[in-house]
Amino acid sequence: MKKIFKALKFPSIVLLITLSFIACDKDFNSIESDVLGKDNANFNTADINLPILAYNKKLDSLQINGLPSNFLGVFNDPAFGQTTASIITQITPTTFNPDFGDNPEIDQVIISIPYFSTEIGVDNDDNSTYALDSLYGNPAAAIKLTIYQSNYFLRDFNPSSTLNNAQNYYSNTNNNSNSVLTGTSVVNFDNHIVTTIYEDPEFIPSAEAIVLTTGTGDDEVITRSTPAYRIILDTPEDKLYWTNTIINKKDDPVLSNANNFKNYFRGLYFKAEVIGNDGNMILLNLASKNANITIHYSKDSTVEGEDRVQATYVLNFTGNRLNTFINDFNLVTLENGDKVLGDEKIYLKGSAGSMAIVDLFNGLVDCDGDGNVDDDALDCFKRTFRKKDENNNYIVKNGNFVLKKLINEAQLIIYEDETLLNSPSEDYHKYDRIYAYDIKNNAPTIDYRFDPSNNSINPYSSKIVSLGQRIKEESGAYKYKIRITEHLNNILLKDSTNTKLGLVLSINVNVDYNSKTNTFNSTKILNSGDIVTAIPASALITPRGTILYGNHQNVPEDRKMRLELFITDPNL
Repeated sequence: MKKIFKALKFPSIVLLITLSFIACDKDFNSIESDVLGKDNANFNTADINLPILAYNKKLDSLQINGLPSNFLGVFNDPAFGQTTASIITQITPTTFNPDFGDNPEIDQVIISIPYFSTEIGVDNDDNSTYALDSLYGNPAAAIKLTIYQSNYFLRDFNPSSTLNNAQNYYSNTNNNSNSVLTGTSVVNFDNHIVTTIYEDPEFIPSAEAIVLTTGTGDDEVITRSTPAYRIILDTPEDKLYWTNTIINKKDDPVLSNANNFKNYFRGLYFKAEVIGNDGNMILLNLASKNANITIHYSKDSTVEGEDRVQATYVLNFTGNRLNTFINDFNLVTLENGDKVLGDEKIYLKGSAGSMAIVDLFNGLVDCDGDGNVDDDALDCFKRTFRKKDENNNYIVKNGNFVLKKLINEAQLIIYEDETLLNSPSEDYHKYDRIYAYDIKNNAPTIDYRFDPSNNSINPYSSKIVSLGQRIKEESGAYKYKIRITEHLNNILLKDSTNTKLGLVLSINVNVDYNSKTNTFNSTKILNSGDIVTAIPASALITPRGTILYGNHQNVPEDRKMRLELFITDPNL
């Protein structure tokens, strides 16, 4: 255990926040605690005793429906292995009881699903150019993509529930099939294929804008839109399929309302398959208003002698949809960690991979200096910071405990495994973000909620006070800083519960929490069996993974996960 005094050096935004807690004539005192399990705690009264325990949790059977967006493709993580993601989704007409007119004939059917993209400039004709925000893997490596009509009905409600609970579907990642768990059965979507709608033997997402031309001559109109997955179905076989499936169902009850239609046309199955050993994975914005299937057709004019009339019938990707994941992690073995001694390596992997649990104040310490490690670490923490009266009772004022020392800044420091730096490049993990959350209440930390650095446009630069970006030390090591100042102050001032923290990898730290409704978007774990019952949804739609150092005794001292405090002590 060591006690270090040093000047505070923080970005200005953090400095402004921390200065608001201290008197202007006091310096900061940085007290850096070693991270020790209960079996090797060694403290004395001159130190702040803050042992930490961090261990892995393998993520099995995660809820995979109700996600904000969905991945499609194949991704090879250089530290873990391969993940293949496919999509099953319902579709719903935008209008019911359609009148397709007399002698309707399909011209073409267009499936369009926007990608997530950013405008990066203009070309020589002053047209916008784009970059795909959520394309992972090798952008030049093709995958096989097949779209099937599925005959599996994605239920809204769980028939086994007496309370009309929603039907959830859970990942079955290690089964080497596009299958899910319902809680009572296993569903393999390859066993529920009706017919093949489209097949692309070499699919590669394109960042090109979608250019559409309508009219001719002086009436020609050219429109451009952001990049999207867009296919045109116009072969005789395509036209016959959609004619029989939709057009010929005029006046049929299946087109009269959403429930009838979803039971009739139960969904689409976008199946991704690897070609060789490499591939790409793209995030599809199926929730976009521009994600749809548009049937372009012509019909007789109601005015005798007039040309045929062009019309459309649109189906949106509304209703239930889910991702399936096949994880072939041949480079590491993900297992549940050591809850007593902690783990040497911490594995954070999205797409139903792995997370970490951090238990602050885990174990016993020598708080009274008698040489015996027999004091509860959390009690010691409170005794160190709280004031007592002449009767040795904590002093309470206005409902809060009175403190003799103030925590101005508390940071969980986490180091990256250095073997990752050149695999495949030193900056490969540049945009990784670690999301910390309260696993007991399935909620963001109070520091996250208080974090003013929200950036709705660029998630990488959002919540950088509470969830720090990956930074490089002078030594060359990379680390993350997770702010838990308010978390600790709540324990001291309000006697809040010392809840364990969950750590996951995220590509978008904005999507899980809605500050206006105070709701947290999480995905449940089927039959969890322990304290972790859900994870942030963004961790499931993160294909990437990273390896960090834990707090095990085998980790070098300068790489151990640790808790660092900046305090004000009026007695100094």
